Amino acid sequence: MEKVGIFFGTSTGNTEAAAERIASAIGDAELKNVSEGVSEADFEAYDNIILGTSTWGVGDLQDDWDSAIGTLQKANLSGKVVALFGLGDSSSYSDTFVNGIALLYNAIKDKGATIVGAVDASDYTYDDSEAVQDGKFIGLALDEDNESSKSDIRIEAWVANLKNSFK
Repeated sequence: MEKVGIFFGTSTGNTEAAAERIASAIGDAELKNVSEGVSEADFEAYDNIILGTSTWGVGDLQDDWDSAIGTLQKANLSGKVVALFGLGDSSSYSDTFVNGIALLYNAIKDKGATIVGAVDASDYTYDDSEAVQDGKFIGLALDEDNESSKSDIRIEAWVANLKNSFK
């Protein structure tokens, strides 16, 4: 498997911690905090890409992605394999749980990339999420506020699945 680029935005450190755990499980991965600035070339440098965000307010993308999302949309992702992960609060924001994943997905879905890493949503407790399609989250959903005990198991299973999909 070729090196993986993990791009994330974090406000409280939870998304960064999740990105670090994912990188550790993958083995050959480089972490890129989008708050430090990213270019189109940064996204284009990897054939395997993971994008991570938390969801804020009533389903908003994490602030650091505000400037980086435009750069992501301009990048040539044709032929790339992309996976998504997101953090949310399934109790306090049960009706917008991990909507940030959907915002990242919408930014790249028509960019020629193969999007992998869908996760069965039936193991989660929430009311609604724009990140669910056909009963699956379009990426790994994590809830460090209410279901942190499940995070390591979810990350390990997700990464094992990704390793079969990445180049």
